[in-house]
Amino acid sequence: MSFTRTLRAVGGVVVAGALLFGSAPAASADQTRDDQWPLKAFDAESVWKVSTGKGITVAVIDDAVNGSHPDLKGNVLPGKDLNQGGTADHESVNDHGTAMASIIAGHGHGAGNSQGVKGLAPAAKILPVAIPDEGDVPTQGEDDLAEALKYAADHGASVINMSIDAGVLTEEEKSALSYAIKKDVLLVAGTGNDGRGRLGDLPSYPGVVAVGAVDKTGQVWEKSNYGPQTMLTAPGTLIRSAAASKPYRLANGTSDSTAYVSGAAALLRAKFPDLTAGQIANRLVKTAGLPPGQAGMKLPDPHYGYGFIKPFSALTKDIPTGSKNGPLKTPKGDSAPSAGGATAPGASSTGGDQANGQKASGLGPGAIVGIALGVLAVAAVIVIVVVSQKKKGRNGPPPGGPGGFGGPGGAGFTPQQPGPYQQPGPYQQPGPYQQQPGGPGAYPPAPPTQPPGR
Repeated sequence: MSFTRTLRAVGGVVVAGALLFGSAPAASADQTRDDQWPLKAFDAESVWKVSTGKGITVAVIDDAVNGSHPDLKGNVLPGKDLNQGGTADHESVNDHGTAMASIIAGHGHGAGNSQGVKGLAPAAKILPVAIPDEGDVPTQGEDDLAEALKYAADHGASVINMSIDAGVLTEEEKSALSYAIKKDVLLVAGTGNDGRGRLGDLPSYPGVVAVGAVDKTGQVWEKSNYGPQTMLTAPGTLIRSAAASKPYRLANGTSDSTAYVSGAAALLRAKFPDLTAGQIANRLVKTAGLPPGQAGMKLPDPHYGYGFIKPFSALTKDIPTGSKNGPLKTPKGDSAPSAGGATAPGASSTGGDQANGQKASGLGPGAIVGIALGVLAVAAVIVIVVVSQKKKGRNGPPPGGPGGFGGPGGAGFTPQQPGPYQQPGPYQQPGPYQQQPGGPGAYPPAPPTQPPGR
């Protein structure tokens, strides 16, 4: 199976730092670094005092990566190329995988690493796993995504970045996604760049964090796909990143926003090594922000999810650990979490596998037979009671009535109430995210994008 990269390139644009932020930025030795407006929006210098992602491996399922790029050298593991064979750290033609890797774990170069692209988690390692792109003829097999997921989960990745459009998932691919989830890997995928109100199979899959794109004002990018499965948003317009065929590129797309969420997840996994993938997602959700004028919306919103990520808040705020699943749903066929589906962010939960790879209960065959006989005995008693009640004309409410499924007090979803998700944060303070589109000092609309690139 081949895949379509979700990045849209913006060619031939020089981004002026002064225009990006409405005022002249501090003097910098490098224009490329100045172009990285998300780092300033995140106050990355403060973030890196808390966590740099050291000790965390992020798998990038994508094109192969140029591990020799000055901004990535030393941070890229050999990985595996499922398209051409061999390792996946020597790409020189296709740019997309290198771009994603640099947004996640670029370290820059030059004096004090002040030049070039720096990722949100500059001390993390990238495990590149190359899969065929649209138009490629696969040389390894038809279920490359399934193999890529299993390879990443088995080779130390605790976060997997998937800035791809995987199309219709096969059963083997669904099984591989569930496999990674059971191994407590946080899966992050882009919602796509068609501006449509429906997400594809991959970002819709239970347990996957679906990420949309916002611009520098915090408003959702017009081409960001949306739907009820959207969980988070992150910067995805005018994103400067490293490339394989040239030094750098500038792009719009949910690919880039996905990479920023993966970078934030790496920071959190380094800071909180005992938290499950669901609890990491919970911290991102609980500290997410919304742009001015949107604070009263019901969450999760189809466009914003729970809002755009605020890494510093996610790292430093006092957030209850919550259930093992956090806001993540459990794939069908796995042990279900409590309360019938996704655990509401911040809610406690008991029982079930929670998609975190817990061991089975360990009941032996004898215990199981005993339980089955007990259930049959109880069922027989119930039948006798019901028959007796019928004869006396005293039947209670039918299934689904008061206290049953669908009735008052029955199981159901509790709507999110205004709470911590809607508190103002860095994006809403005086600065780049306060500007409204077209307002004074706001950056002009992005130039027309090129067709989807690789």
